[in-house]
Amino acid sequence: MTLAACGDGAQEHEAQVRQPDTGRWYTEAQVQKGARVFAANCAVCHGDRAQAEDTWRQRLPDGKFPPPPLNGTAHAWHHPLFELREIIKDGSDPALGNMPAWGHILSDAEIDAAIAWFQSLWPHEVYEAWREIDARRQDERQHHRR
Repeated sequence: MTLAACGDGAQEHEAQVRQPDTGRWYTEAQVQKGARVFAANCAVCHGDRAQAEDTWRQRLPDGKFPPPPLNGTAHAWHHPLFELREIIKDGSDPALGNMPAWGHILSDAEIDAAIAWFQSLWPHEVYEAWREIDARRQDERQHHRR
């Protein structure tokens, strides 16, 4: 079964194959590619296993938050897929964090692969909670566009 966003000019990279054994949106090839993309671009701030620092909830001297864990132990799972993509492409809200924009460095496929890799670290329960949030936010987004 192929999943694709509709009605919003979705790029080809958004079409994903649902994995029959896990029910997750990404493929094993994306996870493998994502491990390389994450190691080369994201691990310096988010940690080699997406674990970040324990102090991610404490503001830095500049008033912003440090990079959060992306391994399912922080708030990344509260963001639907389209928001995760936007945060990586455009960077974090400058009032909240220091994450730079990666959209001029990483392709859409590389961004999806990085997301696939860190989501592959999420326990089943976390992924299922995320999937419900993602579906609800996608429905809201589609309804808002009508």
